[in-house]
Amino acid sequence: MSKRGLKILAVDDEQDYCNVMKVILNAKGHQTDIALSGVGALSLMSQNHYDLVITDLMMPEMDGKQLLREIKTQYPGTEVIMLTAYGSIENAVEAMREGAYSYVTKGGNPEELVRETEKLHDMLNLRLENQLLKEKVSESDAMLESNNPAFRGTLSVARKAACSDANILLLGESGVGKEVVARYIHQNSPRSKRHFMDLNCHAIAETVLESELFGHEKGSFTGALNKRIGRIEAADQGTLFLDEIGDIPLPMQAKLLKTIENKKVYRMGGNEEIEVDFRLVTATNKDLEKEIEEGRFREDFYYRISTITIDIPPLRKRKEDVPLLIDYFFKKSQNEMKKSIRIIDDQVMDFLLSYHYPGNVRELKNIIERLVVLSEGGIVDYDSMPIPSKAEKRKSFNVPDKGLREVRKEAEKEYIQNILLKNNNNMTKTAEMLGITRRQLFNKVVEHNLVK
Repeated sequence: MSKRGLKILAVDDEQDYCNVMKVILNAKGHQTDIALSGVGALSLMSQNHYDLVITDLMMPEMDGKQLLREIKTQYPGTEVIMLTAYGSIENAVEAMREGAYSYVTKGGNPEELVRETEKLHDMLNLRLENQLLKEKVSESDAMLESNNPAFRGTLSVARKAACSDANILLLGESGVGKEVVARYIHQNSPRSKRHFMDLNCHAIAETVLESELFGHEKGSFTGALNKRIGRIEAADQGTLFLDEIGDIPLPMQAKLLKTIENKKVYRMGGNEEIEVDFRLVTATNKDLEKEIEEGRFREDFYYRISTITIDIPPLRKRKEDVPLLIDYFFKKSQNEMKKSIRIIDDQVMDFLLSYHYPGNVRELKNIIERLVVLSEGGIVDYDSMPIPSKAEKRKSFNVPDKGLREVRKEAEKEYIQNILLKNNNNMTKTAEMLGITRRQLFNKVVEHNLVK
């Protein structure tokens, strides 16, 4: 269930009345099916999930109260609204005592049915948001439980940094849990009672990114039908977390730099100066110093966002934590997918414990979710293992522990050497193929100590 609308089953032995309910409810953005009897309703419910059943109280064979009892026994997560005639309100009240969400007078104002449905929609959305928040907190707690000294040191630095208002830059490979650490910082800060606003800046068009960050006034651009408050303004008194900060275009870096320095924003299309007080946490898996050298990242912006820099170790350097995470993600996946796992093949467990996880915690989570989905009879077997293949698994054991900069440097050296050999050490031709100037190529030859 989400804000897209409810999945509703309308039950009444009068076809015309069912059709009217379907038209009214679908016009409000819901998806409505029809059943002409209680038995028919239970048959549909055995094949589809419904957020809400709206049923007539008085029906032949199986009346509304009997249907309600069956629903609450077999589908306790489905809510029921009872349709009742003017003379049978007492029966409807009795139905509410047995678990019905509400009742609506049949043949009355259709707005009464719409109103009760919308109230339930809002309630279920709030329940879902609370559930997701609890799950996020639970997952954060599990991912922060560690037996690894380096990661414990990372968390210790994060706790100390949280007490200040210093801007924090989180560095680490994709999937290591940078957002989890960012939330941990927020939860341990004096701002923990206020909003934590997050935004992934990767691959967002500059105009969209500006609206997301700064907000906009009504009519400020085509499609701006209403005023919108941006993430920065919404983070007032709280924490603003910008993930993939290395992907922000240079002009937007300049605007953010000014906002960080002045603690003031202007919405797009607006002239009002809005003061904001937020704590900034950013994250990236890019080498920002290299980005600065190549002109893709502002040096002054880098120094402004990195008052405190925290490196998050990859999962392959936290082998002590892999068993804890495996146990947690198996339990979580079983709960979410309503499946019970009794046996995990020894080969599967050996793989999970020995694999080097280039995708880090996120990859481990995805592998386990796949294993649970494909499990049969409560058994996780080796045939369900995803790629990487066994050969890739063996290969992964010998992955060297090198920094990304060192790996790039070695690859660059080897590539330039091969192009030089291909062109018989012709510097001009090699520079053209590499898309750089002859002087730049000469500098690279000296830097990598290549023999011409």
